[in-house]
Amino acid sequence: MFSLFYGLWKYIFSKTEFHVLILGIDKAGKTTLLEKLKSLFSNLEGLSPDRIVPTVGLNIGRLEVLNAKLVFWDLGGQPGLRSIWEKYYEEAHAVIYVIDAACPSKFEDSKSALEKVLRHEDLQGAPLLVFANKQDLPEAVSAEELSRYLDLKKLDERVCMFEAVSGYDGMGIKESVEWLVNIMERSKRTEILRARAGVRGP
Repeated sequence: MFSLFYGLWKYIFSKTEFHVLILGIDKAGKTTLLEKLKSLFSNLEGLSPDRIVPTVGLNIGRLEVLNAKLVFWDLGGQPGLRSIWEKYYEEAHAVIYVIDAACPSKFEDSKSALEKVLRHEDLQGAPLLVFANKQDLPEAVSAEELSRYLDLKKLDERVCMFEAVSGYDGMGIKESVEWLVNIMERSKRTEILRARAGVRGP
């Protein structure tokens, strides 16, 4: 009888956990975004942007968003560190890819790194949220412009959204991450990971 009540309690009150990769080349603003997420979705105050240093390895953030627990893996984007990204693909439910929208000279490097991510079979079916970051800067290009430049349609068939955001002031981040949670809950990728773990249903 106890196990029946425990199972019912767990079904009603437990929250689904999703693993989300935060990727992008160096200086795109990934860690600044993660720190802003902490202040938007919890009562933790993230590090101020002037105290953030380039990530060597990994930063982890755990947050509750809507009815889900999210574990964010913010991975370093320097060329020598990108080879470790794929070690995290197998367990990821989704990818947030961050681009410095105010630095067009780095768009080509960002595009080729993203294409490599999307080609990897371990991320099959994973939803993609592309952040055109640093919209607080006057020279930043729009999410639409960035979308046209990257032209992912010919490369990939997956749920994808481009969003203009600012990790500095938080513009556009909260709504985008809530969209991602709703998409992950019913994505093909989540189905694949649940089947692999032997879990049925939502």
